[in-house]
Amino acid sequence: MANSVLFICSRNAGKSQMAAALMDYISAGKITSYSAGTNPGTGINQESVASLAQTGADMSHGEPKGIDPKVVEMVDRVVILGTDAHPQLDPSVAVERWVTYEPSEDGITGAERMNIIRDEIAERVRGLFHEMEK
Repeated sequence: MANSVLFICSRNAGKSQMAAALMDYISAGKITSYSAGTNPGTGINQESVASLAQTGADMSHGEPKGIDPKVVEMVDRVVILGTDAHPQLDPSVAVERWVTYEPSEDGITGAERMNIIRDEIAERVRGLFHEMEK
C-alpha cells in the first residue's frame, strides 16, 4: 500500500488543507498526508475550517506553508488542486491535478460555496484513498 500524499494548491489556506485533513480522517491515519502552497497565504480560510468540521475532519490547526522539497521526494503521490498552482517539480515526480468546480463562477458564495468544494474534494480523496490502499 502506498502510504503518503502531498496536496498542493496556491495559497495552502483552503483546498489543499481540506484535502490533507480529509485524507487523515477518511484513511484513519493509514495514509500520511501533507499540504503546501506555491504562494502560501497568511492564515487558514475560516470558512473551510467550519465547513470541514461538519464532516468530523479538522484542519483548524493548519498553517499555510510552502513546498518542502524533502516532502516531495518522500511522498508516494503529489496532487495539485485547482488551476492556480504551478509548482516547479522534478519531471520524475508523478503529479496529478484535480481541477475542481468553482461555485463562485455561478454566483454561489459563503458556506454554500465552501460545502460544494468540500464535498467534491472529499469524494476525490475517498477515491484516492481506495486506490492507494490496494
